[in-house]
Amino acid sequence: MLKARSLATNAKASAPCSASRRALLGGAAALTLMPRAALAQAAKPVPVTPPTPPPASAPPARILTAAPGTTRLKPEPAAATPVWCFDGKAPPPVVRVKLGETVRLKVENKTDKPLSLHWHGVRNQNPMDGVGGVTQGPIAPGADFTYAFVPPDAGTFLIRPLVVGGSSEPSGRGLAGALVVEEASPPAVDQDLTLLMQDWRLDDDAGLMAFGQTAFAASSGRLGSLVTLNGIPVPAPITARPGSRLRLRLGNVCNARGTRIRFDGVKVYVLAVDGQPTDTFEPLRATLPFPPGTRYDLMLDLPMEAGATGSITALIGNGIALATLTLAGAPVTPARPPITKMAENKLLPAEVKLQNAVRRDVTITGGARIEKDKPTAEPAYAGDPNRVWAVNGTSGAAGQAPLFSVKRGQVVVLAIRNETAFPQALHLHGHAFRLLHPLDDGWEPYWLDTFQLLESRTARIAFRADNPGRWLLSSTVLERFDTGLWTSFEVT
Repeated sequence: MLKARSLATNAKASAPCSASRRALLGGAAALTLMPRAALAQAAKPVPVTPPTPPPASAPPARILTAAPGTTRLKPEPAAATPVWCFDGKAPPPVVRVKLGETVRLKVENKTDKPLSLHWHGVRNQNPMDGVGGVTQGPIAPGADFTYAFVPPDAGTFLIRPLVVGGSSEPSGRGLAGALVVEEASPPAVDQDLTLLMQDWRLDDDAGLMAFGQTAFAASSGRLGSLVTLNGIPVPAPITARPGSRLRLRLGNVCNARGTRIRFDGVKVYVLAVDGQPTDTFEPLRATLPFPPGTRYDLMLDLPMEAGATGSITALIGNGIALATLTLAGAPVTPARPPITKMAENKLLPAEVKLQNAVRRDVTITGGARIEKDKPTAEPAYAGDPNRVWAVNGTSGAAGQAPLFSVKRGQVVVLAIRNETAFPQALHLHGHAFRLLHPLDDGWEPYWLDTFQLLESRTARIAFRADNPGRWLLSSTVLERFDTGLWTSFEVT
């Protein structure tokens, strides 16, 4: 269990207060940051409106071309790795807009597979959510599609391929990115860096290994053999001046790789989880859970002593350094004021009223199983390779009816049960939710859109269904998504 401590706004610079806080978890409760909050009230429903077309004077859309390319993931004499990338550049793109500005991107698909881009974490207009086969027709090879929307929230979000039955390969070949929506008054920092973790499953010749193995889809997913940060084999170097204040936006865009991350030699504070501000805290033992789809906004003040170093480590095996922090140059003066919390997102309710909530049970089944009489054997699966997983007995497929429907403004509580042999990383589309305490006597005081549920556990999430359209609850492990681990609900 990971505990967290909040920062007092009037404390000395970078000095956490001594009050104990609730834990940041890596399991069924996923993340727990602070004391229990009170129950909340639902907003009144508002009329459903279609997407607003851009004005005639709107600037042309930026073109984002997905196409084959190469990048060097292993040193010579190994060959360069054939990948898919955006605009001919292997590092994942970071699209930056200010709060209130329109994201307008014309995605050209020059790969040989259907494509659509999901804006992971954005409480988007439904036609722009980017789920090929559900919210839009997939972008065929040689075709294009223009995404145009105004993100309602500031924060750090991800760009991930998401096509029913065909997400793992575009992601595993390298297509990923980030969307950064800057606050109207962002905190002052010396550097604002977006760091995206990917992994790649390579053969001995630095080529990508084949896609579509049922054994991966039915177990832990396509775990890579090499990790990159922003397209660079780790550890990626970060250089800053002594005394600098850094904002790090960490995102996990791996196909399946979940881990914990640890911060060595530096003291970090969490400003936001999954793009939404939270009371600033220092994670206990300097570690955070990091399943696919998760994002953290972190802030840290570097020491004044030149030559000091630090690192960000993924707890994979004996530990893999994702980034190294090195100080160089003249110190930053004068010293900055203490790190404090960011402004709350006023578009999300201060409280969530549960008394009249619509309640639904969601049970996840399927996947490989471990035989009780052979506990050391590899998990085995012998079922339909296209329907490996199921939600409430049904494997997700295009054209499938929603699991349930609610009126806009209704509070929904989902009791999600994981009856599989593996932890499940899950993402709620179009909304942000709270994790409830087991007895419905409160909820954790932070907002999420992605969390991890351990095997044989149940978690309850609550959200206000305030966004019209058909939305998914889906696995963020893309091989599992491709083989049925998703369902949908409708907000009318």
